[in-house]
Amino acid sequence: MWLRIELPTGGVFLKTASEVASLLIEIGQRLELAGDSPFKARAYYKAAESLRTLPASLEAIVSSGKLRDVPGVGEAIAEKIIKLQQTGTHPTLEHLREQVPAGVLEILRVPGLGPKKAALLYETLKIGSLDELEAACQTGRLRSCKGFSERREAKILEAIAFLRGGAGKCLLSKAEAILLATRTALEASQPDWDKILPAGSVRRACELPDDLRLVAQTAKPSAWEKTPWKINKFQEAEVWAVPAEYYGLALLFATGSQSHLSQLAAHAAGRGLRLNEKGLWREGKALLCRTEEEIYAAMGLPFITPELREGRGEIELAMRSALPKYIQTADLRGVLHCHTTFSDGLQSLSDMARAAQAAGYQYLGVADHSQTAAYAGGMREEKVLEQFQAAARLNKAAKQNFRIFKGIESDIGLDGSLDYPEPLLNEFDFIIASIHSRFELDKEAQTRRVLNAVSRPQTTILGHPTGRLLLQREGYALDLEAVLQACARHGVVVELNANPQRLDLDWRWHKRALELGCLLSINPDAHAAGEMAYMEYGLKIARKGGVPPERVLNCMSLQEIAQYFAQRKKLVASG
Repeated sequence: MWLRIELPTGGVFLKTASEVASLLIEIGQRLELAGDSPFKARAYYKAAESLRTLPASLEAIVSSGKLRDVPGVGEAIAEKIIKLQQTGTHPTLEHLREQVPAGVLEILRVPGLGPKKAALLYETLKIGSLDELEAACQTGRLRSCKGFSERREAKILEAIAFLRGGAGKCLLSKAEAILLATRTALEASQPDWDKILPAGSVRRACELPDDLRLVAQTAKPSAWEKTPWKINKFQEAEVWAVPAEYYGLALLFATGSQSHLSQLAAHAAGRGLRLNEKGLWREGKALLCRTEEEIYAAMGLPFITPELREGRGEIELAMRSALPKYIQTADLRGVLHCHTTFSDGLQSLSDMARAAQAAGYQYLGVADHSQTAAYAGGMREEKVLEQFQAAARLNKAAKQNFRIFKGIESDIGLDGSLDYPEPLLNEFDFIIASIHSRFELDKEAQTRRVLNAVSRPQTTILGHPTGRLLLQREGYALDLEAVLQACARHGVVVELNANPQRLDLDWRWHKRALELGCLLSINPDAHAAGEMAYMEYGLKIARKGGVPPERVLNCMSLQEIAQYFAQRKKLVASG
């Protein structure tokens, strides 16, 4: 039986912090398109970042009168936030919307086309959407506009093709939020349903889920049901409501992947069993399918975690009892790669340290931007020394079981060099080397640049190795095999950047990194205390890539990682 349940359209529905943050970003973008001060626009962007990392719901913070306490929220922006939360719009936003069509905002998603260039294209060529931009590039019309060449047109077309390739997909974090909201609504409206769990590509921790699916156990089944549940006019989740005796089977098939299920059915057949969506059978007799564990056990297999179910050899590993050890939250002992107000972070060093301690971590590795990253408040030498002193004071006051490690996220120069003179570089406990510029270099030049950075003795961790931003831009051209070999050779740790927009190193490369002998580090790249929660996404992707805790740098205890950093520094000092 098919059942469609829609969220009600009447009444008052307060916007969430995430929704209001998106509207603030739109205001900032439209201000820049209108030629307003970039500093004014940045104020909206900063407030939006703060809203996305709130420790409580926006409704609770507004009700308590503490909205002005949120970093970056002054009186004027606070007024807009309240109005946006209550109505979904604001006179300022509506006025800005009258000036340029919504399609111009799509153009801003194309790398290299900022507000000034997008406004220029709209004013001179009346290009007001991604489709119109694509047509202009295909006909050579864009190069009639100052600053655009044939080569630039080709690059824009490549970028548009990449953006279109993400159609129908969303970030794992967004998909999880949608399913959580759906589950909450189902729990309130369907009292006969329980054990409501995410399934599909979200449960498998795919970085870009292409389905939204839940499984529920129901006490009053009419049949095997696949029930579309309307989230809103853009998103739709499937809910499979099944009786208890089929719950495990439904969860298995709703989770997938199709490749895993096909291989699992073949394995079952080899053992005289038959597996399909109707059940698991032996000689025509149905076996229990109340849990996934029962199904795998009936086929002589240990439970295979959802993240691994991609048909990439996991069944063979299970048959040999060689599945990778399951890494979990308790295995993480510390958090590295965090930013503070010393560069472009939203919270102070002491705030970030307190948040790390509250989360149960033994150490915090601060890694603000280096001086080359002026766009992100990169620290000049005197500011670095000031941060060193602040860290020393906090460490002196801290309990013995917690420590702040002094790090830096150093921009990699065009020649592979690191920021700062060598004596200062040697003072850091660890250095994350990252590329933040010149993404357009060809594969040979970019690879040489990264290899040079990795070969420098001060480099501890290679940050977000490919530079990708999911649904926004591809990673830069890179011989990743050569880079991972170099990391293994020089003892450089490879970052698994847990920011949901990055999740870089891609999980498909984890096995190769492990084979070469690389250590990985699960890092949140946190710019606020709330973003330390990104570590959970890093864990999901590490599990998907089969990374065990013993191969993760920040699964080391405080004593172990302090010794690790000290030994690295000794190697640097010895030349």
